Amino acid sequence: MQLKNKKVLVTGGAGFIGSHLVDRLVKINALVTVVDNLSAGNLKNLELSKNNIDFQKVDICNFKAISKLIRSQDIVFHLAANADVPLSIKKPHYDFKNNVLGGYNVLKSCMNSNVQKVLFASSAAVYGEPEYVPIDEKHKTNPISPYGAAKLSIERLGITYYKCFSLPFTAIRIFNNYGARQPRYVMYDLIKKLYKNNNYLEVLGTGEQVRDYCYVEDGARCFILAAENEKSSGEVYNLAGGNPVKIKDLVELIIKTLGLENVTVKYTGQSWKGDIVKLIADTKKTKNDLGFKPEMSLNKGIKKLTNWLRKQK
Repeated sequence: MQLKNKKVLVTGGAGFIGSHLVDRLVKINALVTVVDNLSAGNLKNLELSKNNIDFQKVDICNFKAISKLIRSQDIVFHLAANADVPLSIKKPHYDFKNNVLGGYNVLKSCMNSNVQKVLFASSAAVYGEPEYVPIDEKHKTNPISPYGAAKLSIERLGITYYKCFSLPFTAIRIFNNYGARQPRYVMYDLIKKLYKNNNYLEVLGTGEQVRDYCYVEDGARCFILAAENEKSSGEVYNLAGGNPVKIKDLVELIIKTLGLENVTVKYTGQSWKGDIVKLIADTKKTKNDLGFKPEMSLNKGIKKLTNWLRKQK
């Protein structure tokens, strides 16, 4: 299914990943509506596409408002969410409201509107601490944070709606996206700290945590491939870059990319609750079913991110 001239709605479209998805959809001539309440998103993220989209400041927790907007759409990409794991622990009700109730509102609206396909931005947080790595989609789900539990609940609900009501639904389990417009998370925080003090860096945890990074533009392309694939409904897919790296090695790579020397690095030894130690993805299914292969290497991606952050400064 080609998305050219399709009416496409992106929730959370002014956010980090959502805005890159919007840019790519505009390039392939989809008719894009962006929904965002701007609690975390930023209109500056839509600067490249603002003249070619319909932006609606709407909260997905408002069922009447989101239902009205979805009524005329062909495809819905649902990315709006609380994406902050520590915040989900600090304010579980806030996380539940936005991620579960908001997600239900989107699914119910899509069912009522005969939407042709729903693409849901899930998370590797649904797995919890892995029993084995790399983690494939058949790995049991055992989230250790309210955020992970909320993502899993919408996954299960969407797939159940596909089986019971034939709602075309696909979940993309995002491991770690990074890149321009990133507002927080590990890589962004490390670089930001080094810009403030290029002699000393404090890093949360032991440095032994492992992450599998995917550049955000590659991630957006994966979402579109899943939308175009007729056989992806009822399925879940891992989205990662195939670049598993220990945080301590990532720190060294960032320091080298910034051209810094004699940086004292201190690891706190303890991370936040809900932080998974090893997140390494098996992406064979994503590659075989969707034809997705990341194009951006970790080295080049870090350079792009540091250049973007330098311009912001």
